Amino acid sequence: MIVEIKVPTPGESITEVELASWMVSDGDIVEKDQEIAEIESDKATLSLLATEAGKIKILVEGGETVAVDAVACSVDTDFAGEASAPKEVKETKEESKTATPKEAEPKEKKTVEKSASEYDNAKVSPLAKKMMDEAGLTADQIINGLKRISTKEVELVKSLPATSTSEGSSSFIDSDESREAGRQKMTTLRKKLSQRLVAVKNETAMLTTFNEVDMSAVMALRKKYQAKFIEKHEVKLGFMSFFIKAASLALKHHPMVNAMIDGEEIVMPEYHDVSVAVQTPKGLMVPVIRNVETLHLHGIETALKNLAAKARKGKIGIEEMTGGTFTVTNGGVFGSMLSTPIINPPQSAIMGMHNIVERPVAVNGKVEIRPIMYLALSYDHRIIDGKDSVGFLVKVKEMIEDPAKLLQGGFNPEELVLGL
Repeated sequence: MIVEIKVPTPGESITEVELASWMVSDGDIVEKDQEIAEIESDKATLSLLATEAGKIKILVEGGETVAVDAVACSVDTDFAGEASAPKEVKETKEESKTATPKEAEPKEKKTVEKSASEYDNAKVSPLAKKMMDEAGLTADQIINGLKRISTKEVELVKSLPATSTSEGSSSFIDSDESREAGRQKMTTLRKKLSQRLVAVKNETAMLTTFNEVDMSAVMALRKKYQAKFIEKHEVKLGFMSFFIKAASLALKHHPMVNAMIDGEEIVMPEYHDVSVAVQTPKGLMVPVIRNVETLHLHGIETALKNLAAKARKGKIGIEEMTGGTFTVTNGGVFGSMLSTPIINPPQSAIMGMHNIVERPVAVNGKVEIRPIMYLALSYDHRIIDGKDSVGFLVKVKEMIEDPAKLLQGGFNPEELVLGL
């Protein structure tokens, strides 16, 4: 029986998607629920699953734009269960059983040599692999450092003098003399992201304010209780959870930072759905942690870990990346000292974290070396005034430098005692 597999819809407003790549080849035997292709829309990357087991027939080439609900491939269920792996194992066993010791020895040696290859994990396209076999070339001889070998690199090495591909040559292409220029098609997600970023710059009155935070207290707290935290909650205690929780509490003090413009109205959500920017192989994604105002640090860490893992694997859904009211991004993981993050529409503000550097600061009239992080808040000045933007960062700074205030809703415990 022939079963058609259609392109799923990533969202209500999306009518076309890009079939980015196939994970199987035409004619392969696939299992039920096996991932067979990646689909990219302007909002997310999705996986196409085989609805039945059998022999696959690909009807749409990778890289093509197709309509939602179009037939991407078909599966012949009459071939279900005829996987190639068991057959290969059986043939291997028969060969090893009939082979003489002299015949088996070169194979064993060849396997050892292959496993010792520096580029054993390099991805090679099928056509490039065929060309390499015909030319007698190995991955080590083709390239030094690339993660994928295409026909272009094979042709380039084939055109070099024979001495260049001999063993012992550490480099075949002098990068200093190369005039090559690589090209790759811009993904649908990247194109949509580009449009949104340009729109933000053109359609908002974006302004950025800065402050600095002494990380000594949080670092000491994290170091002291990290082991107990992991033992009880089965997740590591990072810096992000402190800043996300502090941001949520600061939003209560400055609700306009959590607001957004809808036509001629200003919407001010009472909940805090915090988007967290995550860098993935497919580009920047911003999964949302819902109702941060109700979560403790371990709840934030768990949600952050799960969402980030799904985003990097391309398994995250549209509903998990929409509806945020405020965004936190951490350029510090890449070594950024300072930046002006761009607002994530339709939100009106985004807080940027940066790297922690030991700097000389004045403490009680004395110069001390403290771990300092610069904080940035980019905001839409159309609805957020300077008082709220600056006050927001000051409130976050106070809670990070005195984590006990996180338990008091961002208020000073002494002022609460005095009823001030």
